[in-house]
Amino acid sequence: MNNAKLTIAEVCQFIGGNQPPKSTFSNIKLTNYVRLVQTRDFKTNAFPTYIHENSTTKFFVKDDIMIGRYGPPIFQIFRGMEGAYNVALLKAKPLNNILNDYLYYFLKQDEVFKYVDKLSARTGGQTGVDLISLYKYPITLPTIENQLKIAAVLSALDDKIELNNKINIELEQMAKTLYDYWFVQFDFPFDFAQGKPFDYAQGTQNQNGTVAERSQLVAERSRLVAERSRGYKSSGGEMVYNAVLKREIPKGWEVKKISEIAQTGSGGTPKSTTKEYYENGKIPWVNSGELNSPFIISTKNFITEAALKNSSAKYFPANTILMAMYGATAGKTSIISFEATTNQAVCAVMPKEKEFFHYTKFVLDDMYQYLINLSTGSARDNLSQDKIKNLDVIIPDNEILKKYSNQVVTSFEKIKNNLKQNQELASLRDWLLPMLMNGQVKVGESDGEVLGLVAEERGVYKKV
Repeated sequence: MNNAKLTIAEVCQFIGGNQPPKSTFSNIKLTNYVRLVQTRDFKTNAFPTYIHENSTTKFFVKDDIMIGRYGPPIFQIFRGMEGAYNVALLKAKPLNNILNDYLYYFLKQDEVFKYVDKLSARTGGQTGVDLISLYKYPITLPTIENQLKIAAVLSALDDKIELNNKINIELEQMAKTLYDYWFVQFDFPFDFAQGKPFDYAQGTQNQNGTVAERSQLVAERSRLVAERSRGYKSSGGEMVYNAVLKREIPKGWEVKKISEIAQTGSGGTPKSTTKEYYENGKIPWVNSGELNSPFIISTKNFITEAALKNSSAKYFPANTILMAMYGATAGKTSIISFEATTNQAVCAVMPKEKEFFHYTKFVLDDMYQYLINLSTGSARDNLSQDKIKNLDVIIPDNEILKKYSNQVVTSFEKIKNNLKQNQELASLRDWLLPMLMNGQVKVGESDGEVLGLVAEERGVYKKV
């Protein structure tokens, strides 16, 4: 079969899920229980649900293509989890002559989404996928060989994005682990002989000598670290009871309000019915739903100067820490890497001293569960700028803060750079996707106009 013109119904079957009674749900994994995956679980692992394996017949594995049936937004395409699935999800099962990976990327096309979204039906107040219409959608099916090539190209991009995401998780965990050691367990490196935080620069002077002299300096530095750098609390460092926190903290450290170490602010939403506030807008406008990554490197939302002038929206500088005050991301933080405005659901936190920047980010992250409890109580407005400003935080020794910042600043920059690269890779993938599917771009040999991908030699592309 060479570029056969078919419909989705001829190459794919959509299988709905089951909805076991809520009374059978467990929030912990018990013996013979499996994960009941819902649409939200592909975005957050915060609310896992488990059911007995005999209470359903609908299961899926990591490579299966899963589709969000209801919205908004409808027709979200997912992969990567496994377990049972509920009625809000569909499993796309490939039939003859179509590869699973090719079907996955075909369904992710923007044109397919627009088609489904336009024809979606409302059921019980929810917008749902119209399966009859979806089955009628046309598909031009390449040979299996070409499907493999196309899927390999797009998978190479997704693999690189996934690798960057894994690296970012590890980098953030390393910075957070160091934060926990130093500022939660209070085992920061301390030189008891000198009575001060350990100076890692000791033994690094005069590095221009002979190989033997430099080796001797390295050995001396290692000896100093081994002999004099010890964890403060675990080595008997003096702790002092703090009445505000009702626990002990290292001697010389203080407790202050967030407002004493950082400026805070919030934004606003220009009137949505006023077109001049949004049309051709060039001012970045960040909302709370975008706070789902360590850094925000771009936004799809923009407002105009008129909107800025006639609303509560205001500019915040690059490297401002943003915290979502309500909504699905309540309590989450992100750092904006560019000057931007925000809506009223976001609290901007701007440390007054640069040494507090990385520390404050993790202080706020550490309070996530406490803040979530505030935002999910009976009074939904409990999480506010005033609540955040009045949070009590430990103020460490300034030298310790400087050392911590120096230790993690490179990791933060790598995370930001990886996110920027991911944005570029995703943009390239989204540009290539429809062109590969409709034959405007083909995967071939090295002749023709070559389109660069990433460092991996996974394919060469040429326009036709």
